[in-house]
Amino acid sequence: MSAAPGAPSESRSYGSGARILSIGLALTGVVTFAFFSLSTYALGDVAYQPVALLWALTFIVCSVIYRPIEQLLARTLADARGHGRTGSRDLRIAVLLEAGAGLGTVALALAFKSTIQDNVFSQAPDLYWVFVAAIAAYSVSYFARGWLAGSGRPDLYGALVFIESTGRCLFPIAALIGLTEGSLAVALGIAAAPLLSLLVVPLALRGGISTAATAVEAEREIEALSPDGPPGESIPADAHAGGSADAGGLTFRSGLVFALSVVVVMAAEQTLITAGVLTEGAGAAALVATTGAAAAIFNAFLVARAPLQLFQAIQSTLLPHLAELRTSGDQAAAAKALRQTMLAIAAFAAAVSLGLLVLGPWAMGIFFEYDWDYTSGSLALVGVGMGLHLAAGTLNQSALAHGRAPLAAVAWAGAAAFFLWWMLSEPVAEPVLRAASGYAVASGLLLAGLLAVESRSLRSS
Repeated sequence: MSAAPGAPSESRSYGSGARILSIGLALTGVVTFAFFSLSTYALGDVAYQPVALLWALTFIVCSVIYRPIEQLLARTLADARGHGRTGSRDLRIAVLLEAGAGLGTVALALAFKSTIQDNVFSQAPDLYWVFVAAIAAYSVSYFARGWLAGSGRPDLYGALVFIESTGRCLFPIAALIGLTEGSLAVALGIAAAPLLSLLVVPLALRGGISTAATAVEAEREIEALSPDGPPGESIPADAHAGGSADAGGLTFRSGLVFALSVVVVMAAEQTLITAGVLTEGAGAAALVATTGAAAAIFNAFLVARAPLQLFQAIQSTLLPHLAELRTSGDQAAAAKALRQTMLAIAAFAAAVSLGLLVLGPWAMGIFFEYDWDYTSGSLALVGVGMGLHLAAGTLNQSALAHGRAPLAAVAWAGAAAFFLWWMLSEPVAEPVLRAASGYAVASGLLLAGLLAVESRSLRSS
């Protein structure tokens, strides 16, 4: 089976892009941790809690509402490049969807102003307005992320998120050295950071992104080989179903189907990560609890949170890469990329789970002052669940690239529903073990469901 012209360079671009972005997001993770540490020192435990809650809620809202548009844009721009289109029509539709999501989210926040202020930010009501500003600013930032990923610039994508996290850190630093004071001064960084990150956009506009002309030339080379595409290749019949773009470009309906499907996926993923904490605490405040079972589960699940955040680096390059390969018909290369990514995840998860089994309770005692008797088994189960979760996330990118977003959403919703049932029915008495075991089983069910959806993609040769 012959690959489309330029496939080797695309593979190199995917590999190098993933490495560059992984480094960038690894640094971002360190700087993000520094923001919380600096904020604690600048504000003290009491004033810090509403800032941490603001960040947690902003992250959840943006992941569920805006990340689907980011992935839609990344996928459709990569598809447009593969078909030799400029992608301008796709951009317009994505702009409409992002604007609708952003305006709708802000409108809901304004409509429930009293509820949010009284029940979420009762300790610092002014942070409500920072929350509104942050969700508005992030709607633009996530759109820029999708545009950079789909345009083949993972380096600038990494720069964007690094500038965002670094800019956020400047605000607690200013409080520490006495230039500002109070939780509002520190929290403003959460709203300002996504705007600062847009400084990379002019760099992208000045050049370096794969142009439409380059894509057209590649398309002509393919057509010169065969009027029906590369010899021996064909795009699967279902490749354009369920919200994907075809040779004619993205439509509003297909984009909406894709985005809503990914909203379900993102909401289910947040359920897998946060439901264990929320079911043990009182509402949103449980996300930043400092005592009790909710805090113990939150600390244990940091083992899963950090790799999942870094995995966004792989997602940001894997989805457009698979979309381009689907367009060219090179299913063997797509299957190889999936298998290699999943093997790397398996090795990583095995090492983490073994380390937690041997050193987990000791490490938790070192890194967290809060006293909780963690067991090796419960922490190792979090590591196992994290590995299954990451593997499922890899297959999810393949499902999105191949137009199977609605089927993927069903698998995610089923796993999230099971985890909620598990936590609420309390089949295991000890809270951390209950959350860890439920997470591992739910992630296993999720992986099985997505394996059923993407079995053909893994077998392609």
